[in-house]
Amino acid sequence: MTNKTDRIIIFDTTLRDGEQCPGATLNIDEKLVIAKQLARLGVDIIEAGFAFASPGDFEAVSKIAQIVGTENGPVICSLARAIKADIEAAAEALKPAVKGRIHTFISTSDIHLEYQLRKSRAEVLAIAEEMVAYAKSFMTDVEFSPMDAARSDPEFLYQVLERTIAAGATTVNIPDTVGYTTPSEFGAIIKGIIENVPNIDQAIISVHGHNDLGLAVANFLEAVKNGARQLECTINGIGERAGNASLEELVMALHVRRQYFNPFLGRPEESQESLTNIDTRQIYKTSRLVSNLTGMLVQPNKAIVGANAFAHESGIHQDGVLKNKLTYEIMDAQLIGLTDNQIVLGKHSGRNAFRTRLKELGFELSDTELNKAFVRFKEVADKKKDISDWDLEAIVNDEIQQAPDLFRVELVQVSCGSNARPTATVTLRTPKGEELTDAAIGTGPVDAVYKAINRVVNVPNELIEFSVQSVTAGIDAIGEVTIRLRYESKVFSGHAANTDIIVASAQAYVNALNRLYASLQTQEKPEEVTAQKV
Repeated sequence: MTNKTDRIIIFDTTLRDGEQCPGATLNIDEKLVIAKQLARLGVDIIEAGFAFASPGDFEAVSKIAQIVGTENGPVICSLARAIKADIEAAAEALKPAVKGRIHTFISTSDIHLEYQLRKSRAEVLAIAEEMVAYAKSFMTDVEFSPMDAARSDPEFLYQVLERTIAAGATTVNIPDTVGYTTPSEFGAIIKGIIENVPNIDQAIISVHGHNDLGLAVANFLEAVKNGARQLECTINGIGERAGNASLEELVMALHVRRQYFNPFLGRPEESQESLTNIDTRQIYKTSRLVSNLTGMLVQPNKAIVGANAFAHESGIHQDGVLKNKLTYEIMDAQLIGLTDNQIVLGKHSGRNAFRTRLKELGFELSDTELNKAFVRFKEVADKKKDISDWDLEAIVNDEIQQAPDLFRVELVQVSCGSNARPTATVTLRTPKGEELTDAAIGTGPVDAVYKAINRVVNVPNELIEFSVQSVTAGIDAIGEVTIRLRYESKVFSGHAANTDIIVASAQAYVNALNRLYASLQTQEKPEEVTAQKV
């Protein structure tokens, strides 16, 4: 494979770099759910984690490699520092995958060499070459990243890339680790690499970048114009600090403007062939799934997948769209999997119709999961006359993709009003099977519920975010609640959906507390791994 490929390879790092976002920690089952959806989305490579970082990360990479890394599935990748133990762990975790990739990295900028690595250029060059060759001894597909490449001396960068390609790297990734560059600068870096690395035609040029200045997507598109053929991105752009380049924005920019980008990939300008392998109709569903499981809400004005992305309030815009969508819309909402929220099921619908519709929406459930979701569907259908596709997604996501089932909400009862003191009574089932009830007074009904729950669970925590979203319109809409709480330096998220937002609030809070409680019970203290970002 060389840089002459006429399509763009999509490398998704939601489960590695995206999960490093504060509060976005996922358990193994949740990672597997996302990995399956990424495969349906059509990503070429899934960076499933950092196998050496912890036993949990190792198990997640291994499980994804086994279940998702099939013959027709994506390449499964694990990150590894340029250290033998990291590379060995990655290779072991990736064994079940039909197609595996080791992604190893080391810093190359002078500021990182002096203050972080405390090594000379000659030492880094030797380590990079040796560790790429070591990774190559385990598998043929090896990616190398010179961390902080965007701030590295170009001549040294060229030298490192030449030597690592010679050692066996099939992909060389150019990270803008701190999100500092501008599009013209980033494009010039890629152009310089192609012009000054003699053996660059033996490897794919990849790019990875953070969005600190809001330029990550623009930087990547400029890199494509200058020869980059792999884009490392995340769903909803989640990731450290201001996040990563957003997969959905990159894919749709390349799709909507493919006639502009075609010549840069050696295609006829008028070609209508997609520039990526992504099934764009899976974009919205994937975005919602990642948002739900990580607890990272999508801002309403977010490009492509935000709630307002296809909304028009201006009278002039509304008039134009009604006459012809192309007047103010550059893409059809159905292209990313958005429907017109058609009513599909009701309380008289049977299990087979329920299963069939979920399959059409992309959910592959076991019999046990289907039974749980169907019971919840019937409960919601008794309260809500018409059930939409969005309602179904909320039901399944809430019922199946849960936090560890330790504490469970059995009863929530509140009393509040304009001249009343908000009071809540809650009953929780404990991990030992006991039912404990307590009550509390708060500034509002939700505050009272949370205080009562805290009295039962008795785990110190600080609530740092509480948000409610309506899944659909109408007074009987399902409300989705997302909360984030902090314990010491860690952030834990919880999510729940219910037609009663007070109940949803209680369930979301208990979900987050369950994650916190499970973390405290694990007593797992793996070797600290630093420099996890690329």
